[in-house]
Amino acid sequence: MPVVDQLAAEYGDRVAFVAVAWKGTPEATEARAESLMPSGEIAWGLDAEERIFGLFGVPYQPHTVLIGADKQIVASWPGVRPEAELRAEIEGLLSQ
Repeated sequence: MPVVDQLAAEYGDRVAFVAVAWKGTPEATEARAESLMPSGEIAWGLDAEERIFGLFGVPYQPHTVLIGADKQIVASWPGVRPEAELRAEIEGLLSQ
């Protein structure tokens, strides 16, 4: 998450970054968000009923979903990716 937080600080004026958790309490999720995303550029929330995960077909965390300005899924992948790959995906999204 530190890499994503760094990219959010860099691209936050052009890209909305959102992190969704599905396990835990609101208090625990907030504490974890503050520790993993100190820039404050990533909006976060708790999806205790797993509705968002179901809508986007996310089986587990971590999972990344890129959504274009037209609200269509551009890319989706499980696990973590190196900064260079994430940056390339973001730049590709911005160039559309």
